[in-house]
Amino acid sequence: MVLLCSPTYLKFDDGKEGIVDVSQLIEFTGVFQPLKDLDFFKPVKVNPEWGTIYWDNGADLDPDVLYSVITGESISSWRC
Repeated sequence: MVLLCSPTYLKFDDGKEGIVDVSQLIEFTGVFQPLKDLDFFKPVKVNPEWGTIYWDNGADLDPDVLYSVITGESISSWRC
């Protein structure tokens, strides 16, 4: 599971933590369009059931992608 320490600083259950620049991961279109507005972006939440972060409009980010960004490891190197 991921823990939200600040709007861009994440910490995972295994102790891995770091900064994620969301603007490098997504295009701000469709469901992600509102995230361009910092006031909309800031109230990001953690969904413990999904194990990732999300916003009230339904936008969320794949926890595997977030973990890969934090660790610098490719998803295929640790995921079966």
